[in-house]
Amino acid sequence: MKKILKLGIIMDPIESIKIKKDSTFAMMLEAQRRGWQLFYMQQHDLFVEDGIVSAQMKQITVKDDPQDWFEAVDETTQALHLLDCSLMRKDPPFDMEYIYSTYLLELAETQGTLIVNRPASIRSANEKLFTALFPDCSPETLVSRDMERIKLFHKKHKNIVVKPLDGMGGSMIFQIREGDSNRNVILEAITNNGQQTVMAQRFLPEYVNGDKRILLINGEPFPYALARLPAKGEGRANLAAGGTYKGVALSKRDLEICAKVAPVLKKMGLMFVGLDVIGDYLTEINVTSPTCIRELDTIYSANIAGLLMDSIEQKLR
Repeated sequence: MKKILKLGIIMDPIESIKIKKDSTFAMMLEAQRRGWQLFYMQQHDLFVEDGIVSAQMKQITVKDDPQDWFEAVDETTQALHLLDCSLMRKDPPFDMEYIYSTYLLELAETQGTLIVNRPASIRSANEKLFTALFPDCSPETLVSRDMERIKLFHKKHKNIVVKPLDGMGGSMIFQIREGDSNRNVILEAITNNGQQTVMAQRFLPEYVNGDKRILLINGEPFPYALARLPAKGEGRANLAAGGTYKGVALSKRDLEICAKVAPVLKKMGLMFVGLDVIGDYLTEINVTSPTCIRELDTIYSANIAGLLMDSIEQKLR
């Protein structure tokens, strides 16, 4: 008889998600379709007692109904290593509480459970700064909190984008054009007067043709990307900032970038990753809670979560 797998999911409040575009929900639907048991928990449910990582968790069932998408069928407290696998799908901000959670999950790993993505690697791989490992794939970039250094970078490239290292969904991203009279106030705000490190990149005008999200499952790219298109008058293409989207086949350059990045991701145990590519350049490597499964599934009649669950099953053999 085939073993029934137990899957834990650490995420934001499930009652607040929008299932139409929620990738974690797609993963839960697929796991349930395979007969797996689902155990839902939030960060505050995790704890360590006498060296054992446990959590207060709800066993749930899910259905693809925007009015009634989950039901708690049981509530229990148990050690995480009694689950076969847990998905760390908590959205940023990547604050100290997030880091503490990765410590607990890393300990749970040593006690015999698979955590996707690997907690130590989530902690190490800042989604903006991680691109510095691949300078031949990325646009000209500066990471600093020195406002004068950023001004020199701006003078050199004339049109730049600045963003915090811990943001998501396009929040706090600023474009600074040549001669922008607001440059100083933008840099003062985003660096907290030189107290917070930020990223500056040469502005890529190709963003109007789409900021592509490419999903990699255990190092293998799904063959199509979601090109997120900016709303009229908007400098960001993020869907959270009002952008629209379309599906596009991966280009030769996209595949080259994936081939460069994939071996590092696999070595680090980062099984589900979203690359952001504008034009020919890698701009972010999303490892915390990458999205866009449901949109790509709808466009291409695909089952991306199924590819992930296949990879998890192989790891568990």
